[in-house]
Amino acid sequence: MNRRLAQGYQGDSRDPEHPETTAVVALGANLGDRAATIDEALRDLGRMPLTTEVRAAAPIESVAVTVDGPDADAPGYLNTVALVTTRLAPSVLLGYLHAIEARHGRERRERWGDRTLDLDLIAYGEVRSSDPGLLLPHPRAAERDFVLGPWLVVDPDAVLPGVGRVDALLENLSGGGS
Repeated sequence: MNRRLAQGYQGDSRDPEHPETTAVVALGANLGDRAATIDEALRDLGRMPLTTEVRAAAPIESVAVTVDGPDADAPGYLNTVALVTTRLAPSVLLGYLHAIEARHGRERRERWGDRTLDLDLIAYGEVRSSDPGLLLPHPRAAERDFVLGPWLVVDPDAVLPGVGRVDALLENLSGGGS
């Protein structure tokens, strides 16, 4: 099921100084009312300035991934992926994602720990960045079925820039690749 949120700025996408770009944002939560948090975070994405559309896959359940690998004993995650049509620069968009996380009680205490909300900028158009503060595309996206699966739901032709087609990446993860 796709969701369409068309709140926010309705500017001229033909403005060459600030062209619209599709950003891929992964959302996850494993603490509190996960579904309500994901729904509200999607609404928050739609309220960002210079953002004209947010489309997201229905959330899926996944096992928590910790520094030591998958942990079936940890609280499970609810995950989805949203395509965000925006004219925000990638670094500005990342700042908004962090602010949305904070508004939902996200605390960064331990790497890959439990969280009320996690928003990851997976891709921003074709932009590639090796800046430690803004790695694009997300360096572990190709390894995460809970990112790739929902992404395919909202964009069956999705491509992870510099890596490959999302359907092929997901097939490789499931053991179907060569």
